[in-house]
Amino acid sequence: LRANVDSDAEPQLSVVLQPHTEREEEAEGGVDLVYALNDRPPWYLCILLGFQHYILAFGGIIAVPLILAEPLCIKDNNVAKSQLISTIFFVSGLSTLLQTCVGTRLPILQGGTFSFITPTLAILALPKWQCPAPKSVALANGTGDYHGDEVWMSRMREIQGAILVSSLLQIFLGFSGLVGFVLKYIGPLAIAPTINLIGLSLFIEAGKKSGGHWGIAATVCLILLFSQYLSKVDVPMITYKDKKWKVFQYPLFKLFSALFGMCGGWLLCFLLTVFEVLPSKPEEYGYSARTDISLDAVSNSPWFHVPYPGQWGLPTVSVSSVLGMMAGVLASTMESIGDYYACARLSGAPPPPTHAINRGIAVEGIGCIMAGLWGTGNGTTSYSQNIAALGITKVGSRLVLQATGLLMIVLGIFGKFGAVFITIPDPVIGGMFLVMFGMIAAVGISNLQYVDLNSSRNLLILGFSTFSGLVLPTWFHSNPGIIDTGVKELDQVIVVLFTTHMFIGGFFGFILDNTIPGTDKERGLQGWRNSVGLVDSDESTDLSCYDVPFCGRLLKRFTWLQLLPFLPSYKKDP
Repeated sequence: LRANVDSDAEPQLSVVLQPHTEREEEAEGGVDLVYALNDRPPWYLCILLGFQHYILAFGGIIAVPLILAEPLCIKDNNVAKSQLISTIFFVSGLSTLLQTCVGTRLPILQGGTFSFITPTLAILALPKWQCPAPKSVALANGTGDYHGDEVWMSRMREIQGAILVSSLLQIFLGFSGLVGFVLKYIGPLAIAPTINLIGLSLFIEAGKKSGGHWGIAATVCLILLFSQYLSKVDVPMITYKDKKWKVFQYPLFKLFSALFGMCGGWLLCFLLTVFEVLPSKPEEYGYSARTDISLDAVSNSPWFHVPYPGQWGLPTVSVSSVLGMMAGVLASTMESIGDYYACARLSGAPPPPTHAINRGIAVEGIGCIMAGLWGTGNGTTSYSQNIAALGITKVGSRLVLQATGLLMIVLGIFGKFGAVFITIPDPVIGGMFLVMFGMIAAVGISNLQYVDLNSSRNLLILGFSTFSGLVLPTWFHSNPGIIDTGVKELDQVIVVLFTTHMFIGGFFGFILDNTIPGTDKERGLQGWRNSVGLVDSDESTDLSCYDVPFCGRLLKRFTWLQLLPFLPSYKKDP
């Protein structure tokens, strides 16, 4: 229904209902974009869509400091937790700007990664980093005593040092162009157990949070309701454009399912707290579901907190921590390469060339370096959920993601903003973890779609590597001090590596897959390489969208720059 009006007439309602189905999109053979990669949407649209990307990444980013709070000994230090939240959003914004401006230059968001959490937990589980008596830590932190802050800052500095040094591997892989070489030997049978074990190894954290009140944690059903049952239900919304009021269909539930689910559980806890339905004594079951437990975080946090490098002190470096963290670096690298090609496809860009992939991985390494310097307790990686939003919104402009980066930086400076999220009850967070960690495990399993699962060879590799990744870390945790080589540093290296689930699974998967005879088709290498784009692209394709800004003349002037695999002038056979 459309009602035309004269230019002098009053604007009338114009209903334009154009549902876009998946079949129609397949028939088109591509993505029908409103704004392509190099387009410039209006500033207000950039802000709105940028905020949408911020919300989509919110759950994954905020989960990182909340998971690390207890092993960092700041479970009851709400001010420290709010500072960590502000810091990780701030650094994520910087990394997003860096990636969209000089990295791959694709509209891809950077944020905290779960790949670093598993080795981080293994490092903090060492005897030297065990938290002291809870009462003394809480008392010291509550009074703002330096020694109380030193309890968790010393642990943070250890993680910072591990991330700083291990991220040099990612930078080296990118700038040297060795990413493609490494991926020739890493296939689905190494990737699947690695990513799968990231999710499986975090089930204890999800259980601890959810166990505070399983009834509240069950509000995770709201996320399932919005993301699955109502995913194809478009909500009619009204906009004013071209002197007409238009009604358009918007996939509100599909885009904001995690946000709606979390806010629904948060609101329920608030109402139960107001009406005194939840117990008021800490020792009673369900107390952790109250929303007034951490209100002091909002009142005690400063209005403005500008994160800066070295804010927790000078990072410390140990060999065991660095080697353990390298497993997270490799897992993050493998995941990001597939994200680049998916993002290019949904943003209307040609498949990224070799130099863009190399530069993107190197820039992610630089982002991890910044995360280590600022002290987020984590690294950075590409966010696949935001890539999916490109296909839904039909806006693939990099300017929108640059607006998201600026928004994350600005909101990261507001200390009160980060403190508000500390009031989210643990059971609500636990419910989110049930979905998020389950999805991570499922993503790992999805890599097996390229593998011949009728092959006993592949089943043996998959089963042994996955099961070993669960058994060995559990045994080491159950037998502390069992490793005694006489060299303390070597003991720590062995313990950290063998208590990192993803390292064990990925290591055995990699070794067995490359030593047991099998064809590329049987191993799934052919299908996997095609899916992530590890094939030569058409040389006639216009790849100018991947050029580094303001470097065109320089690259033409110096021919030796063609030897650098991360620059647009790179040629494999100069």
